[in-house]
Amino acid sequence: MKAVRLHALWDPRPGFQLGPKDVEGKVTWLGSKVWRHPEVKVEEIPRPEIKKPTEVLLKVRACGICGSDVHMAQSDENGYIFYPGLTGFPVILGHEFSGEVVEAGKEAINRRTNRPFEVGEPVTSEEMLWCGYCRHCADGFPNHCENLHELGFDVDGAFAEYIVVDSKYLWSLRELEESYSQDKLFLAGSLVEPTSVAYNAVIVRGGGIRPGDNVVVFGGGPIGLAACAVLKQAGGAKVILSEPSEVRRKIAQEIGVDVAVNPLKENLVEAVLEVTKGMGAKLYLEATGVPHIIWKDLEAMIWKARGINATVVIVARADIQVPITPEVFQVKRAQIVGAQGHSGHGTFPRVISLMASGMDMTRIISKTVSLEEIPEYLVRLQTDKDLVKVTAVNR
Repeated sequence: MKAVRLHALWDPRPGFQLGPKDVEGKVTWLGSKVWRHPEVKVEEIPRPEIKKPTEVLLKVRACGICGSDVHMAQSDENGYIFYPGLTGFPVILGHEFSGEVVEAGKEAINRRTNRPFEVGEPVTSEEMLWCGYCRHCADGFPNHCENLHELGFDVDGAFAEYIVVDSKYLWSLRELEESYSQDKLFLAGSLVEPTSVAYNAVIVRGGGIRPGDNVVVFGGGPIGLAACAVLKQAGGAKVILSEPSEVRRKIAQEIGVDVAVNPLKENLVEAVLEVTKGMGAKLYLEATGVPHIIWKDLEAMIWKARGINATVVIVARADIQVPITPEVFQVKRAQIVGAQGHSGHGTFPRVISLMASGMDMTRIISKTVSLEEIPEYLVRLQTDKDLVKVTAVNR
């Protein structure tokens, strides 16, 4: 079968030391400090096979390109990959996907029916492969599993014709069948994972909002746009997006954003205070990946607003230090929380239900491509901000 694989050289930066979960030459939790000279290839490899009774063989129908895919394939002036997290190469990229069941083990249980999966079931998958028995998993925090592996990062992912996944990570998409045609159903299904990242950030980690609260989202990429959609569904009175791209601002308004501001041409702080009548926002989401650029405005909004008790959620990955003014957060009774991943707390089924009830995230898909075109778009997405989500489809 065809697959898109990333190869890279294990060549740690000076001073790097293996962590307790790193494996010399194979896997690290600090990708940008180890992997060098990434190369993406479309290859012919054997089709995977089920090896355990709980596993399911899926025909991949749609898989989106994530910013992490782009950053794994992108290198700095010294040749090191941009992505800072868990990585093990070579690996088949791709983790935002949907597909249909081709074969299922006898113990592969479908949560929709509480019975074994049947051939033809449309599904999506979590990409974080949590163990379920470490302390963090037992405490209900699978996103921080001590034995974590990730599809498309250190385990072969879904930029391929087929993939094998354990059934405990799969979620049925049958609920979408009344609202989406089959092709669109699989496109929507491929967006469950990134939308669940946004849901985890603003609802689970950020604590959600009360209907009538105001929110500000920095960054109109897929996660930022998904967060806007979720927050509008949650009752956001004024959902405000800061995003330089006109294309992305237009899409944001289509999915329910009340005000989309170009921070390069408008005074963002003044705009937010005007729209909220001086009260500011209850929740601020950092989804840009450049916190050092947006932080000054973010703190100014909190400080100048009449409101208190704001929560700042950091969801974008960025190995960047940001100077924080403690006085702002003390006086304004504000807090900062980090958000990683998408699993747990019923995130996936709730996102699927939101999509079934009318939250159509397929509006953010700019283009559908073939597997052979993935390497080209991994490069284009480094600079072309008019492309929001590019999705590979297999029919």
